[in-house]
Amino acid sequence: MIKKTTSDHDFIVAVATNNDTILNDNLLRSPMIKDGIVGTEIVRDAPSASIAYNTALDNTTASIVIFAHHDVYFPHGWDELLRQRIAEVDAIDPNWAVLGAFGIGLTGAEYGPVWSTSLGRIVGSVPETPQPVQSYDELVIILRRDSGLRFDPGLPNFHLYGTDIVASARQANRAAYAAALPLVHNDGYHDQLGDDYSEAYGFMQRKWRDALPLRTPITKISRHGLHLYKSRLGNIRSRKWRQAMAQPTDADPARYAALCGWNNLVPV
Repeated sequence: MIKKTTSDHDFIVAVATNNDTILNDNLLRSPMIKDGIVGTEIVRDAPSASIAYNTALDNTTASIVIFAHHDVYFPHGWDELLRQRIAEVDAIDPNWAVLGAFGIGLTGAEYGPVWSTSLGRIVGSVPETPQPVQSYDELVIILRRDSGLRFDPGLPNFHLYGTDIVASARQANRAAYAAALPLVHNDGYHDQLGDDYSEAYGFMQRKWRDALPLRTPITKISRHGLHLYKSRLGNIRSRKWRQAMAQPTDADPARYAALCGWNNLVPV
């Protein structure tokens, strides 16, 4: 009997959206989706990301679930590259649970690479091998279904679930990794962390008090919470140059992929 590995399993892309224009102009233009190679599960107008993503888990059976923002674009060959990266993670940790395209390493290193339209540049260093992380940017989170992990329905709004799912994996003695999975995040300019972010931050402070501090791609979750205020002050001071860096989101995301050299990611 041949043992099936995660590299053989099927994929599904799950997305929470409240804007079909953004969805159609970005995620659904990805070649692997447009060409019918990978299916989608679209959850509309959910009250939180966790509820949307758990709904997607309940509605699908694929072994590998790719949770993606609706403004993400996967370049040609991304699905084949993902299979290769999964095989690489399998080789070092057959018990892994979660994989991401942008993550914060255990020492605070930022792993990518991804194109961010809001920042007008490629962010994250390229890991030669999959690296363990303490959190993800939520733009793409890849979950292994047989890990048994689910998103916490108590976590409000649409923030910090990338940190929560990693902490949940580590609590269950399963690991989370970042690997080189280049993609385009065609996101608009972000001005300030709002009350919805503060609400999610407070939830994480209470839930993971004994595991703090946790570094996220945006700020550090600490018991005293001063890092949130520091990040807000930094956003005010950097507003002008961040506005100047942001690129237009109405451009074809395939063009951004090509400019990054990612128009074909099929492994050689």
